[in-house]
Amino acid sequence: MKQLKKAFLIIAGSVSLVLGVLGIILPLVPTTPLLLLAAACYVRSSPSLYAWLISNKYFGSYIQNYRNGNGIPLKAKMIGIFLLWIAMGYSILFVIPLLSVKFFLFGIGSYFTWFILKQKTLRKPE
Repeated sequence: MKQLKKAFLIIAGSVSLVLGVLGIILPLVPTTPLLLLAAACYVRSSPSLYAWLISNKYFGSYIQNYRNGNGIPLKAKMIGIFLLWIAMGYSILFVIPLLSVKFFLFGIGSYFTWFILKQKTLRKPE
């Protein structure tokens, strides 16, 4: 049973990691929470995968900065909000025909914009 739990956590962590990496490029896919979920799964199942994730030069800093309470870099906030509204704007203006769904998408975009802006901004050391 313990091996089954370990395998499940490794699979769940790996799926979260892949989705988190996709979230770096795709709007509305939350990068940091998915990477945090991957880290939580790995820490309970595979110390080597957890160490690799935390020390990864591309997305290890997302986890470390968030866990340390440092926040999200301003550039990441700006890019995230920009890509979010490019995708939402295109969908609202050109893809979705129903007015109620357009308002719903606008509400979702507004919520995620607020959520991103609400997070602490990581300042570079001077």
